[in-house]
Amino acid sequence: MAPPSLDGADLEIEVRPVLQARAGLAEGPHWWQEKHRLVWVDIEASTIGLLDPTTGRNRDLFIGSHVGCAVPTAGGDLLAATATGFLRVDPSNGDLTPLHHPEQYKPGNRFNDGKCDPWGHFWAGTMAYDFSAGAGALWRLGTSGHSHCALDNLSISNGLAWSLDRRWLYLIDSPTLQVMRIPLAPDGHLAGAASCCIEIPASWNCLPDGMTIDDQGMLWIALFGGGAVTRWNPASGEHLATLRLPCQQVTSCCFGGPAMDQLFITTARRNLTEAELKQQPLAGSLFVAEPGVSGVPARSFAG
Repeated sequence: MAPPSLDGADLEIEVRPVLQARAGLAEGPHWWQEKHRLVWVDIEASTIGLLDPTTGRNRDLFIGSHVGCAVPTAGGDLLAATATGFLRVDPSNGDLTPLHHPEQYKPGNRFNDGKCDPWGHFWAGTMAYDFSAGAGALWRLGTSGHSHCALDNLSISNGLAWSLDRRWLYLIDSPTLQVMRIPLAPDGHLAGAASCCIEIPASWNCLPDGMTIDDQGMLWIALFGGGAVTRWNPASGEHLATLRLPCQQVTSCCFGGPAMDQLFITTARRNLTEAELKQQPLAGSLFVAEPGVSGVPARSFAG
């Protein structure tokens, strides 16, 4: 595999596999600080994984429908966004409690990426299985259990992050190659129009996928088809650094570990040819690196 030539300095640090999962579409990593576990999903396998990075042991919970993301809750269970709507999941036994499905009138859609905001609300976006333009939306599930559509006309709603001062939501709609910046009200609701703050060059021939933020306010963006995670300044749009991986389909990333200084990265195998899989035997694995900066603890769902 020949990765694209990206601008910005390459980070000369070790990226090592922490779980050789051979996942079709690993996504949505979330550091569960209280449990010292990495929560992640294999979307098309309909599973939520609970990984202990210290031992390398992983436990899968089968959800029964394609699961785009899952986050811990204040009550100690998990909240998942799936092709059949929002579910609560008991991590001890896998029991499922359906909540509701805001897009049940769109059977060709599924939930994709999502996470909790600093106020403890759950945001998750949708997309069409056939990738139809404008078929997706961004939903906000409040602590009362009610959801509303915060933004529509999205194609592949993907990475989310909130600025450290809580003034901005950052959102990726992958086919646009852009990170949008949307102003927030003091209660966390959207409070204005979206504008582009980062644009991935079309010449890189890849899509921005999942995203996280570090404790300096810089964004880390996974490049699906680009074999890398890249660091950006959302204030200037400048590409700061590139962290290369030994596989092409890099899907998402999050900070975790005891000191929040480890970057966990998910990858995928779907749609790779036999020849590409031979070149990329670790495709579908989960990786970890120490990039020299730390993240901020992820918020659990407060409901």
